[in-house]
Amino acid sequence: MKLYIKNMVCSRCKMIVKALLENSGIHPLSENLGEVEIDVELSKIQLSQFNTSLKSLGFALIDDKKSQTIEKIKNSIVTLVHHTDHDIKTNLSSFIVAQIHQDYNYLSNLFSEVEGTTIEKYFITQRIERVKELIVYDELSLSEIADQLGYSSVAYLSNQFKKVTGFTPSYFKSLKEDKRKNIEEL
Repeated sequence: MKLYIKNMVCSRCKMIVKALLENSGIHPLSENLGEVEIDVELSKIQLSQFNTSLKSLGFALIDDKKSQTIEKIKNSIVTLVHHTDHDIKTNLSSFIVAQIHQDYNYLSNLFSEVEGTTIEKYFITQRIERVKELIVYDELSLSEIADQLGYSSVAYLSNQFKKVTGFTPSYFKSLKEDKRKNIEEL
């Protein structure tokens, strides 16, 4: 049985969900971003109890196909931007089609309808959050960050950063307040 889980966007999320299942006596066969496969069928009562436990930790079961597809798109983008060494210069639509195995026009329209934004804008938001993360870590130059995240130039990265955040990257770096958002808040 596959369970689709909202806000399961990082390796720690996978560990938390796995531990939650194991504490209930259920041993998952696999855990991926946004989904867990288990070897038993859960009753409606068990699903409800599990969902309540998930919600207390900021997660939730997803039971309808449209929401599952949206979550798969989001998790694919999060994986591309935050968790892999993929060539981020890859064509976004081709990448998503390869991950989801559905027509991109359908996925794009569904995402826009449900989320109120485009896949491309969500991707840009994720990239900018990754830029913020790398700026805060202060280990890479802006040129190295631009290269790592597939920007054609530092100027392009800076323009996009300012358009999204209202700040230049250098001004952002000088801020001392909480600068970043949790992935699930995007």
